[in-house]
Amino acid sequence: MSQIVSRTMEELFTLKELLLQGEIKGALAIIEELEEISRDDKISAISSYAVILLIHPIKQYAENRSTRLWEVSIRNSIRIIQKKNKRRQAGSYYLPPEDLRIALEEAYPEAIDRAALEVEQGR
Repeated sequence: MSQIVSRTMEELFTLKELLLQGEIKGALAIIEELEEISRDDKISAISSYAVILLIHPIKQYAENRSTRLWEVSIRNSIRIIQKKNKRRQAGSYYLPPEDLRIALEEAYPEAIDRAALEVEQGR
């Protein structure tokens, strides 16, 4: 995370210099890079919460039971994914429904591994 902040700060300083020099084309390129950094960060967060979201239904199925903690975690993960995925100003999404489905599919193997570890530790 500190690498992202450091990279973003460098990009902002470069952007400022380019704007002061009247280099609009270069400044626009930096803005595009900053947008890409932001998008990548959002998608990474969504992927992390997708894993958390999937762990508990997997455990529910494997253990044939549920807990209040698991149910709350599922709801919270859904809310956070929805919040992170929403582009506030544009009114669109970082990941449209089909891409979000793919992100969940990609998170599934990690969720299986983590759920298995949690079930194993709980016994």
